[in-house]
Amino acid sequence: MLKLCYYPHDYLYICLMKHNPQHIDIEIDKLTNSIEDVNTGEGYQTEISLIGNKDLASVTKKNGWLFNWKLEFRQPDRDVYKLTILGNPEIIQGLISITEREDHVYMHLIESAPFNLGMNKLYVGIPGNLVAFACRISFHRGFEGYVSFTAKTILIEHYQKTLGAKSIGGNLMVINTEAALNLIDKYFKN
Repeated sequence: MLKLCYYPHDYLYICLMKHNPQHIDIEIDKLTNSIEDVNTGEGYQTEISLIGNKDLASVTKKNGWLFNWKLEFRQPDRDVYKLTILGNPEIIQGLISITEREDHVYMHLIESAPFNLGMNKLYVGIPGNLVAFACRISFHRGFEGYVSFTAKTILIEHYQKTLGAKSIGGNLMVINTEAALNLIDKYFKN
């Protein structure tokens, strides 16, 4: 069952009432070179690592997360990664679930922490950072940066503009080598 959730600043998020995510439905708020404090504009370097069992206690619906990350973590074909500020691995800024397919990386879910949503969010740049990471993984696995995902219809144009993704039929979108390099260069200069 889907429920529309409206947040201030014209952000529209589709909230899933139970775990049945079919589409990527996160707004790319800003492409930064790390993540930025909304109030000060100060940038913070980030690190991305596999989520562990002990992290799962803090990423629950009870704590404001939209998706069932425990269930996602248990999927044998998926890797779930957490984005944290360098030197502060306990506070998760966002999560992404990916699968290696035959010739690319597929993004199943992506979510910013509850405190990074809406008008009172603390940081911007989380979704872009996580997508750039998926592109980087694609290069590391020999897929030339190719990443695919299924987008909510209302966000297809947004992903084309912000990520350089291409629609290849229905709601399926692909980030190609050129777009992947642009994202990686933005977030992973080294």
